Amino acid sequence: MALTYIRLATQDDISKMLVIVKEAQQLLASEGIPQWQNGYPSKETLLDDIAKEISYVLIVDQEVAGFAALLQEPDNNYQKITAGKWLNTENTHYTTIHRIAVSSHFHGQHLAETFIHHLISISCSLGFNQIRIDTHEKNTRMRHLIKKIGFAYSGVVYMNNNSEDCRNAYQLFLR
Repeated sequence: MALTYIRLATQDDISKMLVIVKEAQQLLASEGIPQWQNGYPSKETLLDDIAKEISYVLIVDQEVAGFAALLQEPDNNYQKITAGKWLNTENTHYTTIHRIAVSSHFHGQHLAETFIHHLISISCSLGFNQIRIDTHEKNTRMRHLIKKIGFAYSGVVYMNNNSEDCRNAYQLFLR
């Protein structure tokens, strides 16, 4: 079994992260999923995540196999939710998993699931008991993974208040 762990990303990881972005963009486009197109996430976004110390990399046998951002403050995109509701709305102390991708060289190894489990553990160790995540309606692979891990569907959120850019939103409670 391969040595697998996560750590905070550094600027030294950016070139590999950008390769993974391109792979993810190509896969999503090939499946007709408009998520991560038009230059998102950009190098600047990834470097900003690294600077804020919210970017994590998945390491498999000493190689960067994936990355994700773990926001630790309320997400502006989650302020308004339709076609459902957030549970326990008085508790706005949650983490949000964003920009998660695994290299195509590691597909089929269930590493995205392992990665999310590690991010859940970090959230818990930081004192959070609620985690949120979203994905595009057409991203059936991610929707399946999110549900398999135990996230519950909460409703629809819009990215940057853009009515053309909606996502299915989910939440998970740890305690």
